[in-house]
Amino acid sequence: MTKAALIVGTGSGISAAFARALSSNGYRVALAARGVDKLAVLAKATGALTIAADAIDPGSITRLFAEVDRAFGRLDVVLYNASYRTRGPFLDLDPKEVAKSIEVSAFGGFLVAQEAARRMVKQGDGAIFFTGASASVKGYAQSAPFAMGKFALRGLAQAIGRELQPKGIHVAHFVIDGGVRNPGRGRQEGSGDMPDHFLDPEAIAHTYMAVLNQPRSAWSLEVELRPWVEKF
Repeated sequence: MTKAALIVGTGSGISAAFARALSSNGYRVALAARGVDKLAVLAKATGALTIAADAIDPGSITRLFAEVDRAFGRLDVVLYNASYRTRGPFLDLDPKEVAKSIEVSAFGGFLVAQEAARRMVKQGDGAIFFTGASASVKGYAQSAPFAMGKFALRGLAQAIGRELQPKGIHVAHFVIDGGVRNPGRGRQEGSGDMPDHFLDPEAIAHTYMAVLNQPRSAWSLEVELRPWVEKF
């Protein structure tokens, strides 16, 4: 049976590159986002199914997985790529925006991982991946909400990895420690002494695929990626 993958929080960067990598490796792919019109070109290029879903709405996530069940019959890979960022001085932060940042970055990951795990435990295998960030391990000034959400997502990955990996489910968290190339946001290729100044989404997807293909005797729970010019 052809393997199937679901990406939740699909956009134009890491998730799109991973969708292309999965498709080129023979996976059927489903792409989920709150608005799916933006995914038309990617869906056409990858033959992917697009499904509108709200990552922090339990009912929406239940319906998303039910639709994937009907379309594919099984699910081998799930990537949770959604996040939400609000910035500002700590004393000025809007509590509603802070709550939303934590919900999208972490609670949505819980909802998606739980639905994925219910299916993968029954079939005895599968992979659940989470896209993290520098903020997963370092809290930056004026970015407390994002750090709170990403720290929580990392904790989720660690906890369920220890619970689910003995059941045959590979859980992995990826710390994307640096800016990701995105010409639409002014993040373009460097030049001169600073080529590859930003992380290349296609290179990130290459690492995701390498982790996906790891033998279970040596699974990675966490992988940190940064451009070669990053100071740390």
